[in-house]
Amino acid sequence: MVTFSALGPFQVCLDGLPLDLGGQRQMAVLARLLVARGRAVPVTILIDDLWPGGPPAQALSTIQGYVSRLRRALEPDRAPRSEAGVLVSAPPGYALRATTDQVACWRFEQLARTEGPAAAVWTSMEAALALWRGPALAEFADLAWASTEAGRLEELRLVAIERRAEAGLRLGRSAALVPDLEAHASAHPLREEGWRLLATALYRSGRQGDALGALRRARTIWREELGLDPSGLLQRLEADMLSQSPHLDLPPVEGPPSGGWSGAGAAGGPGASDDESGGAARALRVVVADDQALVRTGLRVVIDTEPGLELAGEAADGEQAIGVVRDTRPDLVLLDIQMPRLDGLTAARRILADEEPPKVIMMTTFGTDENLYAALRAGVSGFVLKTSAPEQLVAAMRAAAAGDALIDPALTTRIISAFAGTPDPAAPPALAGLADPQLDVLRLIARGLTNRQIARTLAVPDRQVADTVAGLLDHLGLFDRAQLVVAAYETGLVTPGDNT
Repeated sequence: MVTFSALGPFQVCLDGLPLDLGGQRQMAVLARLLVARGRAVPVTILIDDLWPGGPPAQALSTIQGYVSRLRRALEPDRAPRSEAGVLVSAPPGYALRATTDQVACWRFEQLARTEGPAAAVWTSMEAALALWRGPALAEFADLAWASTEAGRLEELRLVAIERRAEAGLRLGRSAALVPDLEAHASAHPLREEGWRLLATALYRSGRQGDALGALRRARTIWREELGLDPSGLLQRLEADMLSQSPHLDLPPVEGPPSGGWSGAGAAGGPGASDDESGGAARALRVVVADDQALVRTGLRVVIDTEPGLELAGEAADGEQAIGVVRDTRPDLVLLDIQMPRLDGLTAARRILADEEPPKVIMMTTFGTDENLYAALRAGVSGFVLKTSAPEQLVAAMRAAAAGDALIDPALTTRIISAFAGTPDPAAPPALAGLADPQLDVLRLIARGLTNRQIARTLAVPDRQVADTVAGLLDHLGLFDRAQLVVAAYETGLVTPGDNT
């Protein structure tokens, strides 16, 4: 069996023996397909990703040569001219065919997303973290796609460390957790969750003074590094420790497992979770609207080759898009922002005005701030670049369907800074009547946090956060999370550059 590891030195083994994968760029072909998680990567994207400074004249034939040599290494016993079974042709490019258990980073991600009782989470996080042998994809750190994926995997690793610690606290293993949490908080001093877990572990180990000292260290670091105080969560924890609040002495009461994992990092692919009924999750139905046939073809390939996605229809202009959406009732619409007859922004407004509208993601080649801000106000779930890699497009679709806003906080801050003073008769009313817990959630939404991240930050159940978000939308007369981000800035609840 062939196995792949990118969580540390990049290595491929056949029946336990390492394979010679050739030179750095030839290895990069295999690594790029691994990052795509089984999805087809067009040859044009492979060329751009392997030669970001400009491809050589014979780039296509060079890629074909790399693929041929890699196939011989991966399947040495394959008969000449027989079809490859691992590195396969998947027009308009290539794909890696492997199971989750064969690829360490796929297996890691599956384990890191485990839900359930504390004991099950502890076991899965231990197994996930044991797969790491060093920085992911370090050999290809100078390539943008590898750096992006390495950053995503590193964030999942840090979350897995914190989830393991949370499970350990619930299992009564506080004292044993302290050394690892000390190292974690010291290595990542701006992660509030690390300090919360460390302080809680110290307190439950009978070390109240050290617990308060940890929180004071966190405050000092945040003030020196950011000029900010930690969030209300750590401040409330400190107050509870000073008053020796009884709830700190006991692990939180465990509820039923939550239904899934939300966020841009929750892309599907190998290891995607089933629905609550225990069967396979219903396919996410997608309409693609773009006036360029080549773009529609590329997106059709991405959707057709991705498990759990289904193409519900296509449109070449805004008017067609509205008709196709009303006829097919999809879950999601990928909508070009500039199209003939009726532009994407106007089409989006009309689609979102219907009863029970689908989620809408705007596609753009470059995108002006004016267009992006208008789309935010209209209620779209976010934006993707047409040049995004297939796995990024899939992650965007799944995140939007899960209710998350695809908005980078830095982008939001820049846009709001430029246009927040622009009058809009349809802007949401002031936030009068909202309770402090609702305002806390709204602030965190504006910072780009998912429901799950908000629940962990505020130490409340996921279901409570979901109900609060629904209540905010209802109170403000909005229907999409992205509009809540705009509302938080426009009403002054959050200001550009405010990270608290």
